[in-house]
Amino acid sequence: MHIGLVGLGKMGGNMRARLRDKGIEVTGYDPNPDVTDVPSLAALVEALPSPKVVWVMVPSGKITRDTVANLAPLLKDGDLVIDGGNSKWTDDEVNAKLLAERGTGYLDCGVSGGVWGRENGYGLMVGGAKGHVDLALPVFDALRPEGPREEGFVHAGGVGAGHYSKMVHNGVEYGLMHAYAEGYELLEAKGIITDVPAVFKAWTRGTVVRSWLLDLMVRALEEDPKLDNIRGYAQDSGEGRWTLEQAIENAVPMPVLAAALFARFSSRQEDSPSIKAVAALRNQFGGHAVTSAGPTSGSGSTKD
Repeated sequence: MHIGLVGLGKMGGNMRARLRDKGIEVTGYDPNPDVTDVPSLAALVEALPSPKVVWVMVPSGKITRDTVANLAPLLKDGDLVIDGGNSKWTDDEVNAKLLAERGTGYLDCGVSGGVWGRENGYGLMVGGAKGHVDLALPVFDALRPEGPREEGFVHAGGVGAGHYSKMVHNGVEYGLMHAYAEGYELLEAKGIITDVPAVFKAWTRGTVVRSWLLDLMVRALEEDPKLDNIRGYAQDSGEGRWTLEQAIENAVPMPVLAAALFARFSSRQEDSPSIKAVAALRNQFGGHAVTSAGPTSGSGSTKD
């Protein structure tokens, strides 16, 4: 199978490499001439066999919407676009409608796995029509982790269901990270504990709180036991806010997510050991930038 991939950053570049390792032919486009395979979107589409499948992996919001809009006139009946970024689920219906005017299909795919996905595989949550999912199934199988398909891939429902599932996934992630972070702060606060990183490492086997996030917490603490090199400042990329908005709209109590999100807001006003841990975890699993220790930078915001 041969697909096009738009966006070759941290995630997209690793996905291209994994797909090629699994026998999927990939033509990639990125504005960065050092990583792109072709000079333009038009050249990418021209290089693909029909039906053409184009995976979009660019930042959410306006950049994704513009990319889909630019692809629309280049594609034809029977072609398919997959948005694998962290788009808000409400954008999916708009994108699908635009492409449907030319007979082009659309899938939204929530992707989890961060910078470790090339090696470990990506968790995939897909929304859209079954026929479109079937067309792209070899790609999904190449990207997902080894093992039973249902343990790393789900066709979650119609258009929007993939990104909605990923949004809730990230809301849960907020709470899990903050629970570990609060535990870190309390262990550090009590003088009776002489080796906090060793305590976390001891939790990684046999305990009910073991997880990949815990493994990454141990890795972060082994690199910087007191997190001295990270300022207690953590951004949010939008999904936590969107999840909380949906919780309010559907009258679903989510106090853990609310507390974790508001703690990130607080981190932009004063230094916090627990938010240092959140920042360290985001860097570990997703390669997200950390803010060096120094003066605060204000309240911050998330915008398209």
